[in-house]
This record gives sequence, structure tokens and C-alpha cells, in this order.
Amino acid sequence: MQPEDFVFERSIAELQDAMSSGRSTSHALVQAYLRRIAAYDQHGPAVNSIITLNPAAAAQAEALDHERRSGRLRGPLHGIPILLKDNYDTADMPTSGGTPALAGLQPERDAFQVRRLRQAGAVILGKTTMHELACGITNISALTGATRNPYDPGHVPGGSSGGTAVAVAASFAAAGMGSDTCGSIRIPAACQSLVGLRITPGLASRSGIMPLSPSQDVGGPLARTVRDLAIMLDATVGPDPDDPATLAAADHIPPSYLAQLEPDALGGARIGVLPDLFGAQPEELEISDIVRQALAAMRDLGARIVDVHIAGLADMMRNSNVIAHEFKFALAAYLSGQPHAPVKSLAEILRQQRHHEQLDAVLRLRDLPQTPDSPAYDAAQAARHALRAAVTACMQQHRLDALAYPVLRTAPVAIGTPMSGPNSQLSPGTGLPAIAIPAGYTRLGLPVGLELLGRAYGEQSLLNYAAHWELAGGRRRPPPYTPALG
Repeated sequence: MQPEDFVFERSIAELQDAMSSGRSTSHALVQAYLRRIAAYDQHGPAVNSIITLNPAAAAQAEALDHERRSGRLRGPLHGIPILLKDNYDTADMPTSGGTPALAGLQPERDAFQVRRLRQAGAVILGKTTMHELACGITNISALTGATRNPYDPGHVPGGSSGGTAVAVAASFAAAGMGSDTCGSIRIPAACQSLVGLRITPGLASRSGIMPLSPSQDVGGPLARTVRDLAIMLDATVGPDPDDPATLAAADHIPPSYLAQLEPDALGGARIGVLPDLFGAQPEELEISDIVRQALAAMRDLGARIVDVHIAGLADMMRNSNVIAHEFKFALAAYLSGQPHAPVKSLAEILRQQRHHEQLDAVLRLRDLPQTPDSPAYDAAQAARHALRAAVTACMQQHRLDALAYPVLRTAPVAIGTPMSGPNSQLSPGTGLPAIAIPAGYTRLGLPVGLELLGRAYGEQSLLNYAAHWELAGGRRRPPPYTPALG
């Protein structure tokens, strides 16, 4: 007999071992996760991370159990329940983008990465809440309300992939999928003591993911462990003819990120610290101290830690953001490909006046551009090229393997309070990959994240550094408001 809450904090490998040994089944995993969701998502701390549960999940799990009994095993994700951010198209569930205007949108086919996950044997347990239209980092939405942080339900979980992060942190699934345009994987990972990776653009397809900014959008996983992150990455990367950027990146994908994880990669790694990205305000000093302590611990593991400076970094980062120039047109293009879309433009969404009041100003600003090209857009793209050149030159000059800085300069704020995340633009502005890893906790017990930015297609190195950090003790502990069920 399974213990009452045998899925709590369990890794994909542990769940796979339980199924392979006959101690559990995929169907039993689905039921166990559903019990946790029933206990904590709308009850107890009411973290409010799930927008849709897949009514066919149990039947799909049973079919995968039958495959296992018949001798067919698809791989590490066979029978593993996962969750998707609600901007991934799913043919069997609506895709709302977190907005009431699209609550009834039913895509005709799965996003490319969702198809890959199903082919790998994953059970799509459901969809998670998100900051409305991915236009923020506190995870509020007129459709679902506020999502709560299971480390303190009075605080935000980060966003815009906040629902996925909360659900994974609270053991509502083994792992989950988010998207990152300007921090939307890394910020909630930091706020939930998870690992979250923003990939080099092109490694995984964006086809079927509701867009925010094509120049900056990527989709990818969040997980409680680095090995789980690597398993999810292995299942989702690869070329897709519907996303031409993936064709050029195909040669940079190793046979398996999981198989090439190294336990001692920090030994000898040269990591450049960017002091300009550390906060100096009173509310920021505790975060800066925690991240500095984590970097000191990495030095004890053999890393070379050096402070470096990039002239004009803050201005280049701020000026390189192209979301405001691209969102309106990218959303319209996506909706034009959805035969059942209830609206076809951002302007229609605004006319309905059902969006969250906190988004009104930003959405109206993003509806202003009249053409995809403008002098302001050209200037932003030029800033992107300048930023990448400056960062690349710094890494070459100092022979750096990665750059380090806090994911956020402050702790997760109280719900209803604005939160900024300027550091998150460095990765999308340069097109270089970055990983968020747990660095520690504030005096109030809120998680703090450390970000490592690598070289182009340097995902394996970033995963290896994170794996060494995790094996050496890491910093993750489970959220106190969603404990194991009794």
C-alpha cells in the first residue's frame, strides 16, 4: 500500500522507480497529485495555481500503465504527471493566456513542446495560472485572481509563470512548463526555491505558445531538482519546421543533457559577479548579502569568483527590451491562426474592459504602435546588439564561464504591491541562456534566487554548475504551507 502522500517532494527518478518496481502506477500518481491539489490549491492556504484540470488525465495514465505492463517504456517521463502554463496550446483543454477575453479559446492542436512531452510519455495533469497575457511578474489576472506563494500566502509567487512555479514547489506535479520573455521562468523559480532555465532562443520551439515578444520569447521547464530539469529539457528541445529558429539551433543540442550532468563542474569555473545588478537600497541589502554568501560557498566548491564591470550596463538592459514594440502584432498573428478565437486583437481585449485593472496602463501602451517597424523599435534592436557585444566582450576579456547576480533585488513582495525585476532583461536582451537556482532564504523565510548567465548554447554548463551546487547542499527546502498530507 502506498503511503498517504508518497508524491510529496519526490523526483522524477524516484517516481519512475516506484512505477518500475510495481510499488505504484501512473494512475496512482495522478490521484495522489489530485489529492494535494484538492487540499491546498483552493483550500488551506488556497495558493490558487491551477486554472484547468485535465479530465482525461486518469485515463491517459491508465493507458501508459498498460504500455508499461506490455513492455513498452518511452523514457524517463513515462507516466509522469506534469503541468503546463496556460499559454501553451492544448487540443484537449482551453488556452486562456490568463485573460477573460480568451477564456473560451480552444486550440485545434497541441503546442510543439506539448506534443513532445506527450510522445515522451508525460501525463498532462492540467494547466496553471499566469500573469494575465504574461504582462507582469506578480501573477495577477482578471480571470483567476492572485496566485499565492506557498512559502507565505500573503506574498506573490513571481510571474508570469507563477502558477507553474507554485504547483511544482507545492508538489502538485513532478515538474512543469513555463515561458520566459523577461524573467517569467527565472523570477518565479527564485520566488519558489526552484531551478528554472531560460534557454538559448531556438533550442525549443515556440510554436503553439501564446506570444509576448518573438525576439525574446522562449518556453521551458521549472523543476525542484536539476536532474528533473534536464529530463524535461531532453524531452522538449529539438527542431520544428513551424519555428525556423529551431532549425539553426539543432546542431547545438547534445544527445542528452541528463546523461552529461557533472557533479563537480564548479571546480575551476570562472564566474564573474556583476555588482551593478546588486541592490543597495535598505530592502535590497538582505538579498545582496544572501547571494554574496552563496557565491562565497561556490568559491569553497572550487569556483573562481571575480567582480567585473560592464560600462553602461543598466541603460543597455533597459533600452534592449522590445516587448512594447512586438506584443500587439505578435498576439494578433497568433489569434489569426486560431479559428475559434473569441477576439482577434489586443484592441478587442481592451474594448471588452475585462482585463485586470493593474494591467490597463501597460496594455494600452502596448496597443499604441501602428506598424511593426519604427525608429524606436530599430533603436531597441540596436541596444540588444550592443548589450550582447558588451557582455560577450566582458566574458572573453576575463575568460569567464558565467556571470552571476541576484534574480531579483528584493524578496517576493506582498500581494497587491508592485514588484520590479530589472535584472531579468540581461538574458533575453543578449540572447544568452541563464539558470535560476536557490540561494537561500530571508529572515522571514522567503526564497532568494541566484542567476547564472552562460555563453550561447551553454545550457549544459549551466546545468552542471547547478547540479554541483545542488549536490553540495543546495538551498532548497519545501514550502511550509503545503506540507505532506497526513
